[in-house]
Amino acid sequence: MKCNEVKEYYNILQKRKISLLLKRLFDLVAGTIMFIILAIPMAVIAVCIKVDSKGPVFYRQERITTYGKHFKIHKFRTMVANADKIGTAVTVGGDNRITKVGVKLRRMRLDELPQVFDVLSGNMSFVGTRPEAVKYIERYKPEYFATLLLPAGITSETSIRYKDEAELINSVDDVDRVYLEEILPGKMKYNLDSIRRFSFIDEIATMFRTVFAVMGEEYQSTEE
Repeated sequence: MKCNEVKEYYNILQKRKISLLLKRLFDLVAGTIMFIILAIPMAVIAVCIKVDSKGPVFYRQERITTYGKHFKIHKFRTMVANADKIGTAVTVGGDNRITKVGVKLRRMRLDELPQVFDVLSGNMSFVGTRPEAVKYIERYKPEYFATLLLPAGITSETSIRYKDEAELINSVDDVDRVYLEEILPGKMKYNLDSIRRFSFIDEIATMFRTVFAVMGEEYQSTEE
């Protein structure tokens, strides 16, 4: 990460320390409130997962966050056990590894609720670049590592724009190649732009847009 391509973004964030502090305080307060509110719904979802298919309740895959720190993300399991060993790390539309309960959880993004644990621990934030699998980060271009200057996020402008990502690669033969060469560069354009424009207020706005996107609203760019 010690390269000129990343230094530009580091300098930008150094000038926005108040927003960074507010970001972390918000994560702690909102994360605690959400955990209290969601404890019972998450328990119900956990039971549904266990009844629906064999395997653990949570999906724990190694991901990368701030300054290259490794951590195991918390997500409700939406696929058959050991799905990552029988297919690509990227999920495509109509993926036959997805369970019946998993389809419903993914549709409403409820599979990501347990990430509140990662937010409280500091490994993730409510807003930030989605944490990539290790094998993809190993293929990053130098500038892409700037996204690791901040904690990985549950949502972002990129997440909203690419909420139908699985459909984009549904019919391709080499999913990993298409993701790295075609999908990832587009996502990184928005991820890096978000760092250039980083502010606490903008992140709050992104959270509201995420809620609307999940409810089916069409994307409205902040630049329009």
